[in-house]
Amino acid sequence: MTKNSGVPPLEKVLIANRGEIALRIYRACRELGIKTVAVHSTADTSLKHVLLADETVCIGPPPSQQSYLNMPAIIAAAEVTDSVAIHPGYGFLAENADFAERVEESGFTFIGPRPETIRLMGDKVSAIRAMRSAGVPCVPGSDGPLGDDDAENLRLARSLGYPVIIKAAGGGGGRGMRVVHSEAALLNAISITRNEARSAFGNDQVYMEKFLDHPRHIEFQVLADGHGNAIHLGERDCSMQRRHQKVIEEAPAPGITEAQRREMGELCVEACRRIGYRGAGTFEFLYQDGKFYFIEMNTRVQVEHPVTEMVTGIDIVKWQLLIAAGEKLRIRQKDVEWRGHAIECRINAEDPTTFTPSPGTVTLWHAPGGPGIRVDSHLYSGYSVPPHYDSLIAKIIAHGEDRASAIARMTTALNEVVVEGIKTNIPLHEEIFQHSAFKTGGTDIHYLEKRLGLK
Repeated sequence: MTKNSGVPPLEKVLIANRGEIALRIYRACRELGIKTVAVHSTADTSLKHVLLADETVCIGPPPSQQSYLNMPAIIAAAEVTDSVAIHPGYGFLAENADFAERVEESGFTFIGPRPETIRLMGDKVSAIRAMRSAGVPCVPGSDGPLGDDDAENLRLARSLGYPVIIKAAGGGGGRGMRVVHSEAALLNAISITRNEARSAFGNDQVYMEKFLDHPRHIEFQVLADGHGNAIHLGERDCSMQRRHQKVIEEAPAPGITEAQRREMGELCVEACRRIGYRGAGTFEFLYQDGKFYFIEMNTRVQVEHPVTEMVTGIDIVKWQLLIAAGEKLRIRQKDVEWRGHAIECRINAEDPTTFTPSPGTVTLWHAPGGPGIRVDSHLYSGYSVPPHYDSLIAKIIAHGEDRASAIARMTTALNEVVVEGIKTNIPLHEEIFQHSAFKTGGTDIHYLEKRLGLK
């Protein structure tokens, strides 16, 4: 894998994902001299990484439940190809503790945290408790699941002050949340959220937090080797969102001071040590009025990891592979430097106005280039975007010596990119980059929806 690393190599890795992240993992494996196995559905035979991998295995029909979420099929594919490790990417089974457990019980290496860690951080109530004990600031709230005592729940909401938000303990990605603005609506909101949580996540536990009305979404990237060594790679601002889905991300976050980065980064690193974290992870916070409040930890690589790679020069996916092979972190916190500014635009196959998915054949694809431009995409001319999966088709990342330079380069890149045959949200990105509020920086998580008239 690496010269003189002193650890046995991961000779062959099965990539249990699709699209741009699967191609990203393939490239990191190839750079380290690791053979790859691409598993795919019948709809994905022409994916770029499937065409490039050393071996391929079809694991089922297009529906995710019968392919990319089919644990027995993925593990069987690892067995028949003599793979030694499985990389889950993001989404699908990446944060499924049962899958990680089955992978390791089957004798393979799971490229990610230990199953018990995924389980701990996957339940929002247990995650908040773990963070509180580690000294990480959390949103004021119930500090545990809500019981059936209506009077106590009403008392708690009064003490926090309205509005409050009811959240599913097993939720994520914006699902299982309900904002309550008055006492009259509270008990019904708790009941509805419980029912939704039971149906969606198989866990009807809910908890209550004070609702922050104008927060930003700031997250900290960490790497930990499971041997007690951990570092943070600084923060990202992911506040430009639509319906809790990120649209644009950047690093470093505008307005966050070096002292704040150091303080919060050190808290995240200490939390990693306390829970025995292994691999790449992200601590997500709401930031309002100069204060950080922990909301959740993502125990996987993030879609937006490239902006951190661009400003630090550290390959996060490569380190996932090295750590999984047993290598200790050779990077110390004092070695991490942040250079310039990076911005990422998520390019989706969707109508830029209605946001309706736009699958179909890409008749022409031309990626932008030039100084400071990186494109993570599985697209090529003639590729057919299937209707069965997430609409993300590319990520354009611009890096410059400062934020203004990164914005200028991204504006040029968006003007250069060509995608014909399907609709994309590029016009939305071009519009956002003309907003004076975006140019100033520091918009909250509600900004884009208000701008679009969705709230």
